[in-house]
Amino acid sequence: MNASPTAPCSAIRICSLSKTFMTGRQAHKALDKVSLNIYSGQMVGLIGASGSGKSTMLRHVSGLTAADRVANSIVVLGRCDQADGVVDRDIRAIRARVGFIFQQFNIVNHLTVLSNVLAGSLGRIPSWRGTAGWFTHAERGQALEALARVGMETFTMQRASTLSGGQQQRVALGRAMVTSPRVMLMDEPLSNIDPPNRLKMRQEIMTFHKEHRLTTLYVTHNLADGVALADRIAVMREGRFEQADTPENLMRHPTTEYVADFFKAEQFTAKIPPP
Repeated sequence: MNASPTAPCSAIRICSLSKTFMTGRQAHKALDKVSLNIYSGQMVGLIGASGSGKSTMLRHVSGLTAADRVANSIVVLGRCDQADGVVDRDIRAIRARVGFIFQQFNIVNHLTVLSNVLAGSLGRIPSWRGTAGWFTHAERGQALEALARVGMETFTMQRASTLSGGQQQRVALGRAMVTSPRVMLMDEPLSNIDPPNRLKMRQEIMTFHKEHRLTTLYVTHNLADGVALADRIAVMREGRFEQADTPENLMRHPTTEYVADFFKAEQFTAKIPPP
């Protein structure tokens, strides 16, 4: 039977993903047969304690890390980026459509802010232009627009090494915006940003997500960010999902004590409309 034309389209499909790391002779299960389906246009938040597997999952979705060699798969935008622990040979073609904001920023300190943001275009232009540092007027305009969105337009020619951690994080966000992604992976994108700018950046992320109809997988320790941004939240614990649902259902109907503990704070109650 053919799918209904109104049926939501899966943009990221993770099936039975497992990853084991070895520390000496000790095996640590970072991901334990986790499965998640994210529909096109959704923003899904991953929340959990440090070491629960959130960042590890992002690295698998981007093809930066190979899973255990057992039956599992990750499909992004209809293409399999890895299966049974083997990353697809054409993974670069998949990554060209995926933006990634790393927790460590990955900013090049000796380059200017503008050059760092322009680096986000490298996957979409010929390699010779990237090597020569030759960008078109339109590409430079797009980079400047991204810097304006993240409030860094006055720092364009400043060396990245002179920026604060929060400013570097905003540059990393701007760089991800110019990749023209269809999928965005975000690993704690607001963690070092001060409270006044945090609210502005939260709004810019949501606006950019909606304008470009992105599918976004968002890792955060900040529950307020997750509740404000995500259509669905997956609560992780020791490499597994405790519960995945809308923020409203997680707050009202937690299925485990672990999930309930995440949503006890009174300040989140006001965000949920009365039943």
